[in-house]
Amino acid sequence: MGKMYGYARVSTREQKEDRQVMAMSEKGVEEKDIFVDKQSGKDFERHMYKKLVKKLKPDDLLYIKSIDRLGRNYEEILEQWRVLTREKGIDIVVLDMPLLDTRRGKDLMGTFLSDIVLQVLSFVAENERKNIRQRQREGIEAAKQRGVRFGRPQKPLPENFQYVYNRWLSGEISGREAAAICQMPVSTFYSRAKNRTEEETMAATAGERQLF
Repeated sequence: MGKMYGYARVSTREQKEDRQVMAMSEKGVEEKDIFVDKQSGKDFERHMYKKLVKKLKPDDLLYIKSIDRLGRNYEEILEQWRVLTREKGIDIVVLDMPLLDTRRGKDLMGTFLSDIVLQVLSFVAENERKNIRQRQREGIEAAKQRGVRFGRPQKPLPENFQYVYNRWLSGEISGREAAAICQMPVSTFYSRAKNRTEEETMAATAGERQLF
């Protein structure tokens, strides 16, 4: 058997790769031979993975924690598996799925069964990612409907904003003049003025409902 390597990937900068790295270390992979990428699905350059592939030689052994570390979707996972096992001539062990261990079943039947398991798991992994993204979108939309705001918190309004806003609303001054008095960009003034108008409209509507 050749040299042992490990590959770990986390999808965001905030996530930690410790669990993946620890699992590979327990298999005897040296820390210097574990390659880690930290990036989102949108930025899938995977510089460390490319560096790893260049180092791999026939009969080397690669550990990964789960099958979805190899790609973002069904086709990509299968393509990378093909490149690694056939073009590079290495063995792969998927720690979360013992059936995916190319050191076993080198005969035709073993290869056939391994390919079936790989395709099924790749498909399941891709669909799970799609379901997670769908649930995230639904959760964000539901939160927005409840009035939850996303992004950076807005800076506090200047103390004179209401006074300046009222003058602008009455047509006494222009939006550009109002923004200058409040010491904020024109676009910001219009955005905050729109929010204030909506708040006042909602408050007036609520008051009318109470009267009836």
